[in-house]
Amino acid sequence: MDGFITLSAFVFFTGIVAFLTYRMTRGDDHGSSSGYFLGGRSLTAGFIAGSLMLTNLSTEQLVGLNGAAYSDGISVMAWEVIAVLALVLMALFFLPRFLRSGITTVPQFLEERFDEGARIITTFIFVVAYAGILLPIVLYTGATGLNGMLDLQSLTGITSPTTQLWVTVWLVGSIGSVYAIFGGLRTVAVSDTLNGFGLLVGGISITIFGLMAVGGDGLFDSFGRMKAAHPNHFNSIGGDTQSVPFSTLFTGVLLLNLFYWCTNQQIIQRTFGARNLAEGQKGVLLAGGLKLLGPLILVLPGIIAYHLYSGQGIAPDQAYGRLVRDDLPSPMVGFFAAVMVGAILSSFNSALNSVSTLFSLGIYSKLINREAQEDKVVAVSKSFGWVVAIIAMVVAPLLEGQASIFKYLQKMNGLYFIPIFAVILTGILFRRVPALAAKIALVVGFTVIALGYFVPTLAAHVEAIHEFHFLGLVFGSLVIFMLIFGQLSPRPEAWVHVHSGDVDITPWPHARTVATVLVILVLILYAAFADFSVLTG
Repeated sequence: MDGFITLSAFVFFTGIVAFLTYRMTRGDDHGSSSGYFLGGRSLTAGFIAGSLMLTNLSTEQLVGLNGAAYSDGISVMAWEVIAVLALVLMALFFLPRFLRSGITTVPQFLEERFDEGARIITTFIFVVAYAGILLPIVLYTGATGLNGMLDLQSLTGITSPTTQLWVTVWLVGSIGSVYAIFGGLRTVAVSDTLNGFGLLVGGISITIFGLMAVGGDGLFDSFGRMKAAHPNHFNSIGGDTQSVPFSTLFTGVLLLNLFYWCTNQQIIQRTFGARNLAEGQKGVLLAGGLKLLGPLILVLPGIIAYHLYSGQGIAPDQAYGRLVRDDLPSPMVGFFAAVMVGAILSSFNSALNSVSTLFSLGIYSKLINREAQEDKVVAVSKSFGWVVAIIAMVVAPLLEGQASIFKYLQKMNGLYFIPIFAVILTGILFRRVPALAAKIALVVGFTVIALGYFVPTLAAHVEAIHEFHFLGLVFGSLVIFMLIFGQLSPRPEAWVHVHSGDVDITPWPHARTVATVLVILVLILYAAFADFSVLTG
């Protein structure tokens, strides 16, 4: 009976989101580039914030980050808290410059700043990374998480775990493809926002029910009991043997967050569709405020699971699913499973929308058919989206058996995060750096990181200094190289950043005030749980 109630709640909530998304977007323009790729530049702060949040949240975070908290405690909140600082920089520094250019993709900005070659190289890197790494991993982790939460093998009668994995991957992938390919950016943003509300409600509910399971006179007393029982799990300062040592906050962790929230096409495409700069800044800063709640959803449940199950031999990545099954009522398990599907779909359809956009605007219309009309570009984008989706659905089940998908994803991200961010930041700050320096940095940066990861003798040295510090060293070296190149062979004239006129770039008057408050809250949160003795012990 519980299984029927869980499944019914799952189907009901999933259907409600699909229906509301259709009703809210059925009259949208999906035929023009602006309408399909940028939502007609009509996105307001709420949709931007909701879409940013849910695109970021998916099963690899809900399961993986809570699993890390199960092992290392609250220090892993760095991934959530440092993101707030990155969003502040996005709102105040990067977004005004992107909207000034009126761009649709990040590589398009690099073409404006450097040349067409820089755009093409970056576009190829993004397309390969999204199609070959991100999309299959999103589908794989989503399918495995959903199978565990709903016990789909029992519900469907499919006895083979591998067969069930294939079925779930193709089901989720097909639904996500319909959202992304037929709906465009605004459909993605609306469905993200609706699911985002459900994710916040469900995620916080898991924390509340988990604290109730701990026992005590109220939630705060339960929290106090856990803190007293496991003081090492409540230190925001990570030690050298933990997954996020404190020193890495200033190198790899910071750089990966800056790329992710400020220059990652999959994430920031919805900010390009902002009605104006003021709405964009409000949406980005609202997302920053919501990220402060991240530890409640992505870290604290892992610590609760450690308190409840640490003596039972449960693997860290199994802790979150166990907590959901044990502590949520059956209808809420179904509701949260539906929300989890929303999170999976969000990450999948956002990446698919982005890779289609990148290919059609950065490769097809630049290299294959320069005379293509707008409707042809949109049609090619949709066709390419189906090709990529099918490839991802074929590859995803083949990832079964990987020791750690979350660790694999983070390592693969570093390959392209660091060189692209180095080139973008240097291009904005130093206007005489030439295009050739940027193109060399993109290729060399990607190659050096790949060698450092996959050549055994080099990988041993990278592990010795920690891979996050390695990424920081590569980033610094690329920036220095480009600056030296710019001194020896500068552009004939400094780059002038011209306003395209596509977007009103009048800033939100309260942006700096809100940003300052967010930074202060981050410092307070770290200080409240800081014990620096772990660094000297």
